[in-house]
Amino acid sequence: MNYIGTEYGFCAQTSSFWQLVGYFLLVVKIVIPVALIIIGIITLGKAVISSDEKDTKKGINSLIKKFLVAAVIFFVPNIITALFSVVSNFNDVKDDYIVCNKCMSHPNSDFCKKKVYLTTEDV
Repeated sequence: MNYIGTEYGFCAQTSSFWQLVGYFLLVVKIVIPVALIIIGIITLGKAVISSDEKDTKKGINSLIKKFLVAAVIFFVPNIITALFSVVSNFNDVKDDYIVCNKCMSHPNSDFCKKKVYLTTEDV
């Protein structure tokens, strides 16, 4: 049967992969921003301890840039979801996309676990 664009389509058939991607994104979304902010704070601390005003300004600028990059990394999944909702002809595959989106954004949810369970038995 042809399930393209339905909740039993491509995303449901590959839901275990999307769930794995979701776990990876969850780790990346948290670890990289925290690491960037910690590195920025350490850089700023070194600059403040050195008592050089020029280094302090560079440290503050570096911390601000790292904080902005961390915020962007954290919100990338939300930005991608917003872009997909704007794309024309998206309604044709919306039900299928919802499965991918839920498995990536909430990999440990009951919805995704049910899809993984269903596809391993049905396919």
